[in-house]
Amino acid sequence: MRIQVILRVIGILVMVFSLSLIPPIIVSLIYQDDTLGAFASALAINLLSGFLIWFPVRNQRADLKIRDGFVVTVLFWFVLGLSGSVPFLISTDPVLTFTDALFESISALTTTGATIITHIDGLPPSILFYRQQLQWLGGMGIIVLAVAIMPMLGIGGMQLYRAETPGPVKDSKLTPRIAETAKALWYIYASLTTVCAVGYWLAGMTLFDAICHSFSTVAIGGFSTHDASIGYYNSVAIEVVCSLFMFISAINFGLHFYAWRNQSVLHYLKDPEARFFIFILFCTVTLTTLGLTLTATYDWDLAFRYAVFESISIATTAGFGTSDFSAWPHFLPFLLIVTSFAGGCASSTGGGMKVMRILLILKQGVREIQRLVHPSAVIPIKVGGKAIPERVVSAVWGFFSAYLIVYVILMIGLMATGIDQVTAWSAVAATLNNLGPGLGDVSANFAGINDPAKWMLCFSMLLGRLEVFTLLVLFTPMFWQR
Repeated sequence: MRIQVILRVIGILVMVFSLSLIPPIIVSLIYQDDTLGAFASALAINLLSGFLIWFPVRNQRADLKIRDGFVVTVLFWFVLGLSGSVPFLISTDPVLTFTDALFESISALTTTGATIITHIDGLPPSILFYRQQLQWLGGMGIIVLAVAIMPMLGIGGMQLYRAETPGPVKDSKLTPRIAETAKALWYIYASLTTVCAVGYWLAGMTLFDAICHSFSTVAIGGFSTHDASIGYYNSVAIEVVCSLFMFISAINFGLHFYAWRNQSVLHYLKDPEARFFIFILFCTVTLTTLGLTLTATYDWDLAFRYAVFESISIATTAGFGTSDFSAWPHFLPFLLIVTSFAGGCASSTGGGMKVMRILLILKQGVREIQRLVHPSAVIPIKVGGKAIPERVVSAVWGFFSAYLIVYVILMIGLMATGIDQVTAWSAVAATLNNLGPGLGDVSANFAGINDPAKWMLCFSMLLGRLEVFTLLVLFTPMFWQR
């Protein structure tokens, strides 16, 4: 373990992250919202902290090994959560405790979208912008951004990319060099954000709201500049733009890369994960529309409108809202929360277990049924006509098992603090899947839950963002053995 090299990387990344406070400072100057001092102080604190970490080990240069990559990834997300909470702590509007500030920061950076802030409409514009910007930075992964500049810093980045990239297969790269891969991902990400902002603006949002919502939409984060979220606008055009870009951002970014490079969209329809994701959305929209209509909650037109938006929003783990789905009748709230477990596709900004993993689990289940009929048959699991290595299938089942165990432990932990079962179940789902909204006492926000529960949910958000194993591996004795 190269502790000094790790500290050097962390110091550099914290100093780079401190520069992200410049845009909120500019917004504060434009709107004169009295938060300039808070952001300027936060920038100085973060910049100085990063410098003090980096300076003593500035001459330590070496390639990161696999173990170093895991430590850097986990440490940086925790340190970044602390750094991101500084403006919330210093600002007088809103007034937050350390626990609440850290919760809001980690929720933003992990693109969970679970908030403890109430009366969002009355917040200063710079704070609103900062919350949205944190989600945008976390959407693709701040580590991937750092990997793009690491060659200039003399730091190898493949280990960080493998620890951060979501999905069942970690070693796939879009371009031969990891730095070029990271740059390609960010070019696509920035382009989608720009087009999304223009779409919102043309659909009727103010320019400020359009930029802010484009950040959280492409990041699939769900933060909004209004308490009523997208429902504040009551606009079909805005809902269409939001739904479209939530869906696009939940698709594997590798497919977007190939579409850009080859000037073709046919591969989207050929991709088995994308097709399965569309199938999940179709089933969810159909069931939700029928449920809302047959219970006379809404008429057909309104039921379909709300069903499409809420199904895409929850299934992609974005968490935007146009209606309070937690108050919908019968099985519908449970159904929507369950879809978030699948989440987005691998290598997307979505949360959850990833559609590809769910697809492999289902195929494995079908294979076991077939083996009951033909015990001696060799039946490979195929996706897109290609056999999946047994090592990958085994890893998916291991991930699934760890996910469920962690889920149960966290749920029991929340209930031990006095939270009711429905709230605890949905709160863990909302944070572990990086979804945001839940049921019960967390249907609107997380302000009403106790501090021990908030700390557990912060851990849950980090587990979800780092896909469980990246964080849990640090708690194994084998990891620390020489």
